[in-house]
Amino acid sequence: MDFKNLPPVKEQIMKCVRCGKCRSVCPVFAELRYESAAPRGHVFMVQMLRDGVVKPSEEVSKRLTHCLMCENCSANCPSGIDIHELNAAARSYIEQKNPSIGKELLFDTLWTKPSLLNLSTSLMWGAQKAGLQKLARYTGLTKLLPGSLPQAEKILEAVPLRNARSMIPEINPARGEREYKIGYFLGCATDLLYPDIALAAIEVLTNNGCEVIVPRHSKCCGLPHIANGKLETAQSLAIHNCQIYNAYDFDYIITDCGSCSSALSAKNMHFLLGQTEHAQAGEIFAAKVMDLSKFLIDVLDISFPVNHNAKPITVTYHDPCHLANAQKIKDQPRELLRRIPGVKLAEMSDTNYCCGGSGTYSITHYQTSMKILDKKMAMIKLTGAETVATCCPSCTMQLNYGIRKHNMKCSVVHPIQLAREASKKKAVHSA
Repeated sequence: MDFKNLPPVKEQIMKCVRCGKCRSVCPVFAELRYESAAPRGHVFMVQMLRDGVVKPSEEVSKRLTHCLMCENCSANCPSGIDIHELNAAARSYIEQKNPSIGKELLFDTLWTKPSLLNLSTSLMWGAQKAGLQKLARYTGLTKLLPGSLPQAEKILEAVPLRNARSMIPEINPARGEREYKIGYFLGCATDLLYPDIALAAIEVLTNNGCEVIVPRHSKCCGLPHIANGKLETAQSLAIHNCQIYNAYDFDYIITDCGSCSSALSAKNMHFLLGQTEHAQAGEIFAAKVMDLSKFLIDVLDISFPVNHNAKPITVTYHDPCHLANAQKIKDQPRELLRRIPGVKLAEMSDTNYCCGGSGTYSITHYQTSMKILDKKMAMIKLTGAETVATCCPSCTMQLNYGIRKHNMKCSVVHPIQLAREASKKKAVHSA
């Protein structure tokens, strides 16, 4: 990709009027308090990179990667600048000039091959079951890890033995009359770390008149690659996934992960493929992509049978950044929760405040991530909720770690897992 001719760099960089609105909504700037950590500072750095005032060095990369890529700045910019796209373009440019073997192995090799990714997760499961992770902590071996990894490795939860893809058939018929033919995009984290979410999604969709097909050869959505300066790899993943899903006559392409639906959206497809021969394929693909909660409410208008015996449960909802900021999807997950018998929704003071997870950010910037997380956990604690619902596996992992860190007595679920229980009762009732 030609950095200087990428649309955000070429067309948007001069829109900045230096108003500073982005600073007021940036969770990273709220903690670090210096200009080069603020979105406005990143716009300056991208402009200087484009003009050759600064070199594409590791130091510039370090400053740019302070950004969570939460898109809160882009969502609130009065000039309509996609600051996260500028940042992503600059990271990619710097990575091209300073290639990293580690990043190539992780993002170009491991994370582009689902079989290798699954193997690595299986090895982690084995290590956890054998007690090697606990042993390494006890003996202090984890302290030998570079950077913040000695602390960040604790974020990883217990890895399940089986991934979702191994438990879900490729074709899942609708129960009853078929109303929609759905392509289910199975994200990496849902597949490998939270397979129960995928199982719940399939069950609820098929119970409500959807034939659900899970294409066997889909790959990562590409968002981790965009965040880590691997735009060309993200581009190739997008091309691959478009080819896979466009080969079917799907009514919709549904995903339960807010980050995945953001990466597969029309806007991001245009960012990745808009200047290529694959632009039209990207448009056709993205036009069918929809977040699961939005589909359940806006398309299926899902309902649940009245259940006077439903156990009351107080739930607070955390807005994933890539769902709320990037896609403006806030109402549908809440409406889904309100429709579930027994659920009482208790809003936190700033539900749209980032949890600090953002995929790999909690590993690469552990200290900053934890400061942001601590604020989020304080908001959750004040609600008195026993359950936190969210639509992003990265947020789920981060919030679960926050619960352990703060010794809180609550759990984290995806709304679809609560919906499944009500859907089961509906299926029995219908039978």
